[in-house]
Amino acid sequence: MSPAMKKPSESEMTTARLMMPTDANVLGNVFGGAIMRYMDEIAAIVAWRHAGKNVVTASIDRMDFYAPVFVGDLLMLKAAVNFVGTTSMEIGVRIEAVDPSTRRGTHTGSCFLTYVALDEKGKPTPIPPLSPTTPIEKRRFREALARRKLREAAQAVTQRR
Repeated sequence: MSPAMKKPSESEMTTARLMMPTDANVLGNVFGGAIMRYMDEIAAIVAWRHAGKNVVTASIDRMDFYAPVFVGDLLMLKAAVNFVGTTSMEIGVRIEAVDPSTRRGTHTGSCFLTYVALDEKGKPTPIPPLSPTTPIEKRRFREALARRKLREAAQAVTQRR
């Protein structure tokens, strides 16, 4: 029996983190690695909420940083399930830096992460299918499916080497 379908809204999340000196270099620029950690963390929570079981990061698509993040900024991370296969799912994360004084936000990066759900023995296990309902969710689903096909093609080339 396959798990019941779930809507992306059932597991999506938004979180904020205050960027502290421990997140940054001596000039006050937040390390990209710190941002990637927080990105992976929220994406894993969204994947876990969708799957209802333990998940692991299988891959992270290219990460581009569009603008710097500084100590004192609020790092806003928005994450949602875009696509679900049998045991894996793509989570999209949008990252914004918000100046708490002005409330002005800047889109600083976006990334797509793939997670695999694991059973109690640590083996991939089926997860609920995704039921996108809004036009945005349906667009994200189509775009994620196209990215999945590209990842599969790239993996096939790599495995032939």
